[in-house]
Amino acid sequence: MKILEYVEAHEKWRGECINLIASENMSSKTMDRAVCSGFMHKYAEGWPENRYYQGCFYVDKAELEGNSYFYQLFEPEYVDLRPISGATANIAMFFGLTRPGDTLISLHTSNGGHISHAQFGAAGLRGLNVMTFPYDGEEMNIDVDKTCEMVRKESPRLIVFGASLFLFPHPVAQVKDAAEEVGAVIAYDAAHVLGLIAGKRFQDPFGEGAKIVTSSTHKTFPGPQGGVIMIRGLAQEQAANFQWATFPGVVSNHHLHHMAAKGITAAEMLKYGEQYAEQILRNAKALAEALHEEGFTVVAEHKGFTESHQVALDFKEFIGKWAAQTLEKANIITNKNLLPWDPVENSDNPSGMRLGTQEMTRMGMKESEMNYIAELFRKVILDKEDPESVKKEVIEFRKDYQNVLYSFDQDQPE
Repeated sequence: MKILEYVEAHEKWRGECINLIASENMSSKTMDRAVCSGFMHKYAEGWPENRYYQGCFYVDKAELEGNSYFYQLFEPEYVDLRPISGATANIAMFFGLTRPGDTLISLHTSNGGHISHAQFGAAGLRGLNVMTFPYDGEEMNIDVDKTCEMVRKESPRLIVFGASLFLFPHPVAQVKDAAEEVGAVIAYDAAHVLGLIAGKRFQDPFGEGAKIVTSSTHKTFPGPQGGVIMIRGLAQEQAANFQWATFPGVVSNHHLHHMAAKGITAAEMLKYGEQYAEQILRNAKALAEALHEEGFTVVAEHKGFTESHQVALDFKEFIGKWAAQTLEKANIITNKNLLPWDPVENSDNPSGMRLGTQEMTRMGMKESEMNYIAELFRKVILDKEDPESVKKEVIEFRKDYQNVLYSFDQDQPE
């Protein structure tokens, strides 16, 4: 069967690669068991213990158990594991809390914003008037003073923090007062940093003023492809509208195998999340510093490069696409990325590259390995060594990093 051959070939190849894509991770075998389970064959529309289908006894127990782990990790007032992606969670938020013509403030895609927050994405699908945060490219963050001025002038219905290129915590607390003055709801898309938040190593969106946290569940939070919605402090009517927008609005049956896997991942993060998040951040700092020492231009040097799992490289002469393609030939997997000073029309060949340390950290790599990875970057990009030759080094190097750590796998006898 050709498709299974492709699946197996991909898995073998990935085990021979250094994967630095910031939006991916490696799941545990424990979590994989839930994904490849009989839950994928079941329908369970509605709420646990109040379904439109019979036969949900064990599904209900699994969903309630999974919810409980999210309550322990993030301390929301309401958790919903039903969204099948982070974008779906955002669509539910837009349709549940806004009307067409309402103003949304979010981050521009050139400054790292996610497409679902944009006029051409889910926000535009809802018919929102999308305004973008004033941004300080030098600081690689939202300009607080100008944002507060914009909020007071424009009176948005919704303010969405969070990003795809996300080096530093966003100024949620600093904008909170301005938002409250005009009655704006603050939301936080934690897709990239949910695992760091779970590990108490990034920022606390709820504690700083957000009333909604949406997220995907497969980046620094190393679960299955999926989404989650969490609420704290939202008005009862708004919360009810949000729930309606989720079901029956944008989700019918909610992919029960992924729902169960999200719960298992949350349980893993309760046990290992702080250690995992700490090592992710150490590795990101080490990788950024090593790349800088090797002669690369790493963004935000004056700020210590990063406070998240991400590192941003500036290749200046619009060679991000070439660099990513060349590194892939050496089994080093990255992605090109717009930087704030890139014109939008250069999205297919931007000057930047975004790296993430979360997957290689979960496979057991630490600071010394980050130094070696930086050497490999230099060989391929600056020294222009034959990528096929470097690929052999990478394959040999990866042989020592094949087990998923910070997971229940390590609790099982071999």
